[in-house]
Amino acid sequence: MPTLHLLVGLPGAGKMTFARKLERDRPALCLTPDEWMKPLFGVDDIDGKRGLLERELLWSVARRTLELGTDVVLDYGLWTPQERGLYRQRALELGAGVQLHVLDLPLDELWRRLERRNASGEHPFQVSREQLLAWDGWFQRPGAEELADFGVTAGAAG
Repeated sequence: MPTLHLLVGLPGAGKMTFARKLERDRPALCLTPDEWMKPLFGVDDIDGKRGLLERELLWSVARRTLELGTDVVLDYGLWTPQERGLYRQRALELGAGVQLHVLDLPLDELWRRLERRNASGEHPFQVSREQLLAWDGWFQRPGAEELADFGVTAGAAG
């Protein structure tokens, strides 16, 4: 049975590194919007295109890949229970398994990593400290009940 791997976390948490490891170890197809946004639209999020990319285009690739029996890693961040629940439900409807991987680090560590990433120029998008702080306010970390829905015990995700 193929598995949909959902990666949860803020920028700098190591989602892409973890996604690439899963991609090699499983094997799996890794889908990350950051690699698609700039080539398709030129910027990180114009007029909500990031959501459209994730919900429609990348999901259509993920769905077909799962139908063919191959694991998929969604490196989306998935900051809300609603987003995580949507992809969990979609995977279950296809008969696929679902694994939740939560990468949640202290803000100071995230910022240290993002400063290094910004300076390297290797990532397609820069993240400011102000953006990170704002996004941290939007990020709804999975609670015990949600983790239990995914079959994860607190502290075991990732």
